Amino acid sequence: MARPHAAALIEDAWNQRMNSVLASRGWKARAVGLTGYGSTEFVRVLGRVLLSRHPNEIGSDVADPEGDDYTMKPSDRVRGWRAFVTAQVMYAPVRIVVAGKEHSARTDRSGYVDVVIEGHDLPPGWHEVTIAAEGGLPVPASVYIVDPAVRFGLVSDIDDTVITTSLPRPLIAAWNTFVRQEQARHIVQGMAPMYRELLADHPGAPIFYLSTGAWNTAGTLTRFLRSHGYPAGPLLLTDWGPTNTGWFRSGQEHKRVNLHRLAREFPQIRWVLVGDDGQHDPKIYGDFARDRPDVVRAIGIRELTAAEQVLSHGIPVSNEGFAARVHRPVPVVRAPDGYGLLPKLRAVLAQS
Repeated sequence: MARPHAAALIEDAWNQRMNSVLASRGWKARAVGLTGYGSTEFVRVLGRVLLSRHPNEIGSDVADPEGDDYTMKPSDRVRGWRAFVTAQVMYAPVRIVVAGKEHSARTDRSGYVDVVIEGHDLPPGWHEVTIAAEGGLPVPASVYIVDPAVRFGLVSDIDDTVITTSLPRPLIAAWNTFVRQEQARHIVQGMAPMYRELLADHPGAPIFYLSTGAWNTAGTLTRFLRSHGYPAGPLLLTDWGPTNTGWFRSGQEHKRVNLHRLAREFPQIRWVLVGDDGQHDPKIYGDFARDRPDVVRAIGIRELTAAEQVLSHGIPVSNEGFAARVHRPVPVVRAPDGYGLLPKLRAVLAQS
């Protein structure tokens, strides 16, 4: 096995030292549930284990996608940077209970739980599993089980597709992520109604929110999406920290890997992919449609305004040649918001 990158070694040493100090002050491990998903054959359970002063209290970053938030202090809603001030527990044993059956797992080096459990007894729909850190109380984690009869699904980007954050310009991105109140973020008009109507047209269909954003923001994003009427669905985010191969993770690779994973996990579903033309979505989606034309039903691109393009790139960006990357006709529609995209997507879906 190759030696881990220096960045990962430095981060691990820092986390071990910080955990030791906090543990000596009485901090204990506490699990945090994230929204997972699955089919009638498997379930992917997601969560994290952090050190906490109050390990027996459910934290504000746990949320039920169809219900109310759990106990939340007013201060938890104020600044995004709070979500990044965490002490993850590396390689910690956890207990996962699915449909009454207990399973054992361990967190990774960043404290995350990402476990695929096969042979469960959960029927299609929303369910609750539990995750417990060693010595800690079990906390709920929602999972959505997709009906094997479903043939339609949505994958949506988040930044500049459903929420305007002016990514990826570093200073603006950092301001929006770490400083601004979550209530100060803005929705993209018509996207929530569009998703609700498309899912209503296909009962039981799932929606996945695929973003290069950090897992630390999952609680904030879940609350924001719910409060603005977006359909509940698993978030597929990433860890911003160093990896065993370098200082930074590739956001584009994260999206590519997850698109192909969804295609493998749900081979019967043909997906509508929705993104924006401010980052790399046209190329990522186009390449995926080229590689897997059998699972892509349509692509919807939200067109940024000239001002938004300048904020994202410094100069307006052209997406000419996008369709050339698709080897067979995969419909691509464009509009500045959800109100413009919905009739176009419905038209191409009706044709297919």
